[in-house]
Amino acid sequence: MSPPVGPLLSKTGSGIPSNIASSTSVTPLSALPSKKVDPVPVPTDLDDLVRLLHVELGTNGLDSKDVDIERVQKLMANYSSKEADWSKYALFDKGRYTRNLVDDGNGKFNLMILAWPETIGSAIHDHSGSHCLMKVLDGELKETLYHWPERILNQSDHPDSGVGSDNSDDEEKISSSTVMNIKKETFLHRDTVAYMHDNLGLHAVANPLKTHGSVSLHLYTPPYETCKTFNERSSRARPSGKCVFYSSRGQKIPSCRSEEYLNCSLTKNE
Repeated sequence: MSPPVGPLLSKTGSGIPSNIASSTSVTPLSALPSKKVDPVPVPTDLDDLVRLLHVELGTNGLDSKDVDIERVQKLMANYSSKEADWSKYALFDKGRYTRNLVDDGNGKFNLMILAWPETIGSAIHDHSGSHCLMKVLDGELKETLYHWPERILNQSDHPDSGVGSDNSDDEEKISSSTVMNIKKETFLHRDTVAYMHDNLGLHAVANPLKTHGSVSLHLYTPPYETCKTFNERSSRARPSGKCVFYSSRGQKIPSCRSEEYLNCSLTKNE
């Protein structure tokens, strides 16, 4: 006697019986739970921003694969500038911009405030491989982004001496093939945050205002002590000298000699 014959199971192209496949519920990828991402917090003041930066950057800084650069940039953007928060750090010095340390990031980053007198700007410079986030706290800044020169002429035995020195080469040394090329110019206004890294090129920053100083907040990770400045007309590169601070946590540093600070501040009068 032949065994009873049940319903035949036809197969789909995937090899799964059709009556099973039709009864199986397939969840689309868009409906699958994704990894939870906490919203970027809104700092209540500058001290809170410092605390949150320590949380976001952890012990590794922006070089860590676990750190989201865009998230850190958003965190800085979420802080609304209040003069009462940063005025004690914004120490101006006539004829040059100043670098004023706010927090040393346990050696993993430096957070500082730069005070820019009217029409004062930096020389063209690199960042020694460091990530840089720059937020305008007051006034306005002009960022000029440059392509890396095809050929870099080093002048390692003559450190940058300060005001205007990035363009001090003799005219006879200048040729059109060595003039640095501008990628773009951007005007940054209050509470704007910009990101910079050597992979993007070189840049110079200046206060374009003629009647008002400007103030900016800078995050550098990892911290660096030296960089290179570049002559716009010849592409000649020079070491900046050790970059020291004009003040630390609101207190002027007595040991910061004027000529030493001028050497590291990369100042250029626009």
